[in-house]
Amino acid sequence: MKDLQFARHRRLRQSANMRALVRETNVTVNDLIYPIFAVEGENVKNEIASMPGVYHWSLDRLHEVMDEVVSLGIKSVILFGVPNHKDATGTEAYHDHGIVQEAIRFIKKNYPDIIVIADTCLCEYTDHGHCGVVEDGKILNDPSLDLLAKTAVSQAKAGADIIAPSNMMDGFVTAIRKGLDEAGFEDVPIMSYAVKYASAFYGPFREAADSTPAFGDRKTYQMDPANRLEALREAQSDVEEGADFLIVKPTLSYLDIVRDVRNEFRLPVVGYNVSGEYSMVKGAAQNGWIDEKAIVLEMITSMKRAGCDLIITYFSLDIARWLAE
Repeated sequence: MKDLQFARHRRLRQSANMRALVRETNVTVNDLIYPIFAVEGENVKNEIASMPGVYHWSLDRLHEVMDEVVSLGIKSVILFGVPNHKDATGTEAYHDHGIVQEAIRFIKKNYPDIIVIADTCLCEYTDHGHCGVVEDGKILNDPSLDLLAKTAVSQAKAGADIIAPSNMMDGFVTAIRKGLDEAGFEDVPIMSYAVKYASAFYGPFREAADSTPAFGDRKTYQMDPANRLEALREAQSDVEEGADFLIVKPTLSYLDIVRDVRNEFRLPVVGYNVSGEYSMVKGAAQNGWIDEKAIVLEMITSMKRAGCDLIITYFSLDIARWLAE
């Protein structure tokens, strides 16, 4: 046995401190973006049945979750709105006093250092549940761009630090960039949902946001999960149109796409650890089948390792607590 020649990789794994010393990928609280669902009404803190630990918040109770966000050192939140009124063109999405606009104002007034990202879409606000204008059962691309730009401008006026369009209409980044610039918001960046797949992992979110399509699906505008090269074409278009960040959604089953985008582009890459990914882990943990902390930290680390600079995750509060231990 003395004549064997081989590498001794275990030398760098001998203790916890040694492993920490040579660790290539680290998750920090600065990597986390926490999603918040704002709803109309008063005294609302309702747990979303399919997303244990995630709540609908009315504005008068929004301070409860925001105090926790700040105390844990999380620097950024992304806002989703659930309005009482819906119509064919999603007018509440771009109303100056819409639920997201008011939530933005509240947070920026009371927590001015928090980066507020506004999700910019129409599906939560339309009575048909699609992310654009519908005519004769068809989702129209170009007329939808005007409404998306109006929504982005209204969110910027309310004080949003970053606009995050998630609709997947062709040309949405250039339309929003033009709208923001013309309204005097040249310095407001766009965090584009550049690569967004038509995924079954969105199910719990649709309950949370009350955004399930009334007919059909979103496969004519969200990407086919089987496609890889198309993701680079989508991202390239958004880069050319003026995006400042690139989101890959979902993340866990699309780590290869995250790495492709990271290798190809020099913008910050954001992973969205979506609702279905969250709910599967929470459900398994509640049944005692897995170690939730270990699973979540391994999962989030894999996203960072694949190339995510930032991660939108419903686990943000949990992760921040674990990192502080």
